[in-house]
Amino acid sequence: MHKKMKLENNLDTDDMRGLVWRLAFPSMLAQFVSVFYSIVDRMYIGNIPEIGELALAGVGVCGPIVTLLTAFSFLVGIGGAPLMSIKMGQKNIKGAQRILSNCFLMLAVISVVITILSLLMKRHLLMWFGASSRTYEYANAYITIYLLGTVFALMTAGMNQFIICQGFAKIGMKSVILGAVSNIVLDPIFIFALHMGVRGAALATVLSQMASCIYVLAFLFGDRPPVKITFGGYHWFIMRRVALLGFSYFLIIAFDNILIISLNTVIQRYGGPERGDMLLTCATIVQSFMLIVTMPLGGITTGTQTILGYNYGAKRPDRIIKAEKHILYLALGFTGIMFLAAQTVPQLFVRIFTGNEEYVRLTVWAIRIYTLGIIPLGAQYVIVDGFTGLGQAKIAIILSTFRKAVFFLCVFSIPPLFGVTNVFYTEPISDILAVICSAVTFRLVFKKVIGYQRRERLDLD
Repeated sequence: MHKKMKLENNLDTDDMRGLVWRLAFPSMLAQFVSVFYSIVDRMYIGNIPEIGELALAGVGVCGPIVTLLTAFSFLVGIGGAPLMSIKMGQKNIKGAQRILSNCFLMLAVISVVITILSLLMKRHLLMWFGASSRTYEYANAYITIYLLGTVFALMTAGMNQFIICQGFAKIGMKSVILGAVSNIVLDPIFIFALHMGVRGAALATVLSQMASCIYVLAFLFGDRPPVKITFGGYHWFIMRRVALLGFSYFLIIAFDNILIISLNTVIQRYGGPERGDMLLTCATIVQSFMLIVTMPLGGITTGTQTILGYNYGAKRPDRIIKAEKHILYLALGFTGIMFLAAQTVPQLFVRIFTGNEEYVRLTVWAIRIYTLGIIPLGAQYVIVDGFTGLGQAKIAIILSTFRKAVFFLCVFSIPPLFGVTNVFYTEPISDILAVICSAVTFRLVFKKVIGYQRRERLDLD
């Protein structure tokens, strides 16, 4: 089986364009499918008779909590997978195996702790995150059941990174598709046939995540991967390195959620009881659309980190530069397509969630504004995740923090100055300013980081 993997994805010698595509596309598709079944949840909920819009707003409040929990899986997965790739590039399989075993233990412990703390704090979290007296009932019903499946969500997302970084991108994709198909089948059964409403949507999600988790762990405990999960070799130093590197991606997701929470809170504060709930429903749909952009985009940039880490460990700066070029082309191509869709046919997406014409008009306008900066956002992801894949956590953290700081400033300054509806301009402003900062940083330090010598004449085609 090891030979088969090398034939499929030889990180030493394969043509870089083809290698980037073979690793990026399954990871991108997996993330797209993952977003799709989250959207299916919201689609069914939004179409529940009589309570659809309010229930959708309630689940929208849960969105940042759910994503914040998932961020802990990336703290370990994105933190450990590049380190494991570097060890594999150095031909140090024993070192790679120790990293995997430590990461598995970290995810298990984090899952238990997070589940307990979240259940104890759920009421406060929901109220802090923008629930109103009208939407709390639906938010509480959804999050209570979802939290009970935290271990499955974290294990699936975190351990999947260690499948992808060994070259098995298709296996990683299949694990996500398994969960997506399960959720799509179970949603209408639990929500409508069994009349469980938002509780049914949460239960369908948990059971789907359980199926994906079993699939992922069965593979990593099996004989097929060169590096599989073992027990022992635990060391605080390894866990610290994983957490430090993964902290950049964790920070990106955590800050994203803090910003969404801030956005929801500001909308409720300045929108008032009636207008606030309406704007919150629209914001939930807008954020669902953005997930279709950012999650597959993240799939491209994180799915190809193994190429960067492996060749960094193998001291091949020429191949790192080639990889970054092709990753950038792929990311900009994807965000370009999504920009065109957002500007021309957003109503097709919005009508999946609601048929209320007033909601449709407002949300279509909001999507067009919110996505004005998604093409440069593609370059931002390539740069930040590229530095993460090379083990340069500090640079990645600084660049991602700058973008969040701009967003945060805009969230609290635009509504009082220009009206709450214009709060949707925060996203394009932060995207454009952030990529300028990141591009300058990349230009100044990237070649030094990878050990590129100016005297080398590289064929980058």
